Amino acid sequence: MKTKKEASEILEILRKSYPEATCSLDFETPFQIVIAVMLSAQCTDERVNKTTPLLFKDYGTPEKLAKIDLKKLEEIIHPCGFYKNKAKNALACSQKIVNDYNGIVPNNMEDLMKLPGVGRKSANVIMLEAFHDAQGIAVDTHARRISNKIGFSKENDPEKIEQDLLKQFKKEDWVDVNHLFVWHGRYTCIARNPKCESCPLTTYCNEYKTKL
Repeated sequence: MKTKKEASEILEILRKSYPEATCSLDFETPFQIVIAVMLSAQCTDERVNKTTPLLFKDYGTPEKLAKIDLKKLEEIIHPCGFYKNKAKNALACSQKIVNDYNGIVPNNMEDLMKLPGVGRKSANVIMLEAFHDAQGIAVDTHARRISNKIGFSKENDPEKIEQDLLKQFKKEDWVDVNHLFVWHGRYTCIARNPKCESCPLTTYCNEYKTKL
């Protein structure tokens, strides 16, 4: 693992490299980010952002989505892939928010993770984006890949990687870590064709050093 000093240095480099890094999903309310995050599983944010306007136009609240016909929901979100499972979870999630939380998305990790289709990674994203309260670090495919390559963690399980990251980054920096890892993974440390020649983190990257 890296020292906290190294982690801070890496984060500062990424901040300078990607000053515009932020959540790429479009949403207006906590409920909408819950559904958008759910649809984003194994799907690009760009595709989700093309789909959610159609969905939220008529079903942008938990009360409205809780009453949608399942087949209609499947039809709307079909472009996002795995639409049957996502539709089932989105419908059940909406109904639970209405029935158990008076139509209000809960603002704590424990209750968020009780919602169908919301795991720890999603709950971390929702807490950060909807409530501006980073309770952890969301570990998606980008964060996992970069954590392994740079040497933040040797683990493969996202929750174990998160625990390693939390030890290395200051709490006040948690808000930026996932955004910056996503952007670095999307534009530089690309899974199939990493742009090592233009990467600003080569001096910190364990995998790059093995190539020398």
